[in-house]
Amino acid sequence: MTDRRPPIAWAGLAALSLVTLACAAPPQPATDTAAAPVATSPGDPGDATAFRFDATWPKPLPDNWTLGNVVGVAVDARDDIWVIHRPGSLTAEEAGAAADPPLAECCRAAPPVIEFNQDGDVVQAWGGPGEGYEWPEAEHGIFVDHLDNVWVGGSGGNDAQILKFTQAGDFLLQIGRQGQGQGSNDLESFGQPAEIDVDPETNEVFIADGYGNRRVAVFDGGTGEYKRHWGAYGNTPTDDAYTYDPDAPPSQQFGRPVHCATIARDGLVYVCDRVNDRIQVFQKDGTYVDEVVISGRTRGFGSAFDVDFSRDAEQRYLYNIDGMNQKVWLLNRTTLEVLGSFGFGGHVAGGFTAAHSLAVDSSGNIYVGETLEGKRVQRFVLNP
Repeated sequence: MTDRRPPIAWAGLAALSLVTLACAAPPQPATDTAAAPVATSPGDPGDATAFRFDATWPKPLPDNWTLGNVVGVAVDARDDIWVIHRPGSLTAEEAGAAADPPLAECCRAAPPVIEFNQDGDVVQAWGGPGEGYEWPEAEHGIFVDHLDNVWVGGSGGNDAQILKFTQAGDFLLQIGRQGQGQGSNDLESFGQPAEIDVDPETNEVFIADGYGNRRVAVFDGGTGEYKRHWGAYGNTPTDDAYTYDPDAPPSQQFGRPVHCATIARDGLVYVCDRVNDRIQVFQKDGTYVDEVVISGRTRGFGSAFDVDFSRDAEQRYLYNIDGMNQKVWLLNRTTLEVLGSFGFGGHVAGGFTAAHSLAVDSSGNIYVGETLEGKRVQRFVLNP
């Protein structure tokens, strides 16, 4: 693989812009150019103003339950919404009813995996340690595949495994072993895997690996057999220490965490290189295609948290949730041009506090899960 800088699109926080660098040239300082006006029609899924906060979803949880850090959101074939959260992230006061003796009437932790319907009702909830598998130390990531299996990951310090269950919560498969991760070129286990997607054509599972490792890893979704892995630009990943510097040449390696690996209908794989503020695009074999940098001077947790696509046949639009700038970015999926954004920081309903995970249902509605002190999931409805 060459170390020369490939084409790149930059999106500024204050202005939406697109910058292209020649493939054969070394990296040069970015020069902002104004994005062209975007023509949209009412209800167009590429128009940020077409989304409105839905205060009616979800409904209050049953059984005195409350949510901890929400660290994954997914939508299944029935348009039910699946959430994974961390019960152990609740403070003693937040889970006061579960104390012995109780501290208060409110509340107790919900089970880690919850299925909601479109009305916001809880359909079922399950998860936690059980026989035959190693439940993660810190839950992270959820995906429902084309066979209705539910996959979960974990980002705890010893988490090196992903798990597959039926929708009823029956254990099916574990790939990797807790505490056995051997770095970014491991062929058996992971390094705090962040997110999962499954290719319906091949039944291969794509793992964003992760908080400890710096790669995308691909395994067989039925047998758990290793298939392949790659790092940024398709390079062999390394495990050296790294800190993002927006003024330095672009890193030839992913930062930590590699936070999503999401497959579009046309087979392109979109990888969230979170602290590097970029989304890289690959073919399913790991061949590098393109990238876009979102709000490239963002530090801290970074800006590229999770992505999903509009629900038109061509999936014309790409949505990225940005948990530092607290907004959803909307991009043209073909050009990677930033079209706009919506969202604002804060605990008020409709705002974001540590926005973390994103999923889209068949009607184009966007669901956002919030971690840290956010501890909730919200719906933003695409106006007809």
